[in-house]
Amino acid sequence: AMGANDAQTLKALLEAEAYPGPSLVIAYSHCIAHGYDMRHGLEQQKLATQTGYWPLYRFNPEAAEEGKNPLTLDSKEPSVPLQQFLYNETRYSMLTRSDPVRANELLAEAQHDVRARWTQYSELAAEPAPEPAPEVHAKPSESAPEPTSETTPAQAVTSDARIN
Repeated sequence: AMGANDAQTLKALLEAEAYPGPSLVIAYSHCIAHGYDMRHGLEQQKLATQTGYWPLYRFNPEAAEEGKNPLTLDSKEPSVPLQQFLYNETRYSMLTRSDPVRANELLAEAQHDVRARWTQYSELAAEPAPEPAPEVHAKPSESAPEPTSETTPAQAVTSDARIN
């Protein structure tokens, strides 16, 4: 959510690009279907983060190799009621007009879910770094049969796994 923290967005993109393998960046992007003036998109992204609807975090597996927790929670604890974010958007506020009782029930559930997710993420980010996995060096098995022309593909895979 670039509108919440542009420096965090840049850090996440640079970290993802530097990782020596596949990276996934999940970004919050406003669109016209959300039902508000797009000029306020960055402010709405900031509200999404302030309410906990869209927490900012990064997960970098390489941090564990440095003895650090790979999960970094970059946003602060939610400080704004979820309603301030949701009801700016027509996609959420339309239920308040058609079924206000149900809208209040769903809002309460969503606020509870935001709080639970924040608690879970903050606990995970506070955990000590995981112990590095021990390196496993398989020794070639002297009794592994050599593949022949009669070896099935499944037997060849099993045999190769024991040899390598």
